[in-house]
Amino acid sequence: MPRRRAEQAAGGDDRRSTIRDVATRAGVSVATVSRVLAGNYPTAPATRSRVLRAVKELDYVVNVHARALAGVGQKTIAILTREVVTPFYALVIQGAEQQAAQEGRLCLVCTTRSEPERELAYVKMMREQGADAVIIVGGVIETPEYRRQLVHYAQALNSAGSHLVLCGRPGLGDDVPALVAHYDNEGGAYAAASHVLSAGHERVMFLGGIPEFTTSAPRIAGYQHALADRGLEPLVYQGSHGTAFGYAMIKELLQNGPFPATAIVAADDACAAGAIMALREDGLRVPEDVSIVGYDDVPMAAHMWPPLTTVHIPAEELGRTAVRMALHPTAIPHRETILGTHIVVRKSVLRRVQ
Repeated sequence: MPRRRAEQAAGGDDRRSTIRDVATRAGVSVATVSRVLAGNYPTAPATRSRVLRAVKELDYVVNVHARALAGVGQKTIAILTREVVTPFYALVIQGAEQQAAQEGRLCLVCTTRSEPERELAYVKMMREQGADAVIIVGGVIETPEYRRQLVHYAQALNSAGSHLVLCGRPGLGDDVPALVAHYDNEGGAYAAASHVLSAGHERVMFLGGIPEFTTSAPRIAGYQHALADRGLEPLVYQGSHGTAFGYAMIKELLQNGPFPATAIVAADDACAAGAIMALREDGLRVPEDVSIVGYDDVPMAAHMWPPLTTVHIPAEELGRTAVRMALHPTAIPHRETILGTHIVVRKSVLRRVQ
């Protein structure tokens, strides 16, 4: 058993080995150990053998991995996303990784749970490690302090020759060196609401989204704009995203009396799926009794029953665009690229008889 492991097994020194410990054991300088581990500088075979033997004996595994992580800063693109289990985020990441591979870059994906502090900590870490670019995917609830710190990191990344790209959220202002790969979020919601209004529905609710969330706000604005153009009052039920929220909110509304709308514009496709489940459990049919439109056009939308009419976001192209902007900023005339959205008409909206 190597000496240090024997000491640890006997309850002795359990201090984590350092590169200096390795150098002492091998009888070489710290710089020589660093060169051997990095593999980017010629060393004598005997010296290399002593260093690697010392690494093994001292169980210097964690430090080796830390060095490896730090060494992939260049040629690396960091992608910060709320989560990876939601299809929309997964598609954006897939597009980004595909484009990064074409550009000879590796991707490092980090989940933030939309927590501003966690997101900023990742941005700071990637700046320190020298990543080629940091791409933040999805919305967030902005506070003045969060915005101030993100502006600072955008400037710091730019000074270091790197770039911050906001993907699927608004920019930080014309004077901030952050790039924006976005989509027509408000226009998509306007089109969704207009679609059910043109089918003869006048009691149209908006379901889902989080107040002040940078993704939710423009969707609600688009919905409200469409209703205002028809002289109708909005009916908004917010709180969260996803299947669980859509199901719970519709169940609550059904328990409180007659359902207040003949059509629903959902904040996302999963929210629409939850709403459909709740309506069916109460004996209401989609679209015969209540029509519904989703948002995102994730793959499951086409396979729901009925197949879901929804707003298509070019998610994979959004990810590819973010990477192209990060790596070739001078090839883009503006710091912001906005991709179009459009309605995909399926079978979840029924035209009402006038």
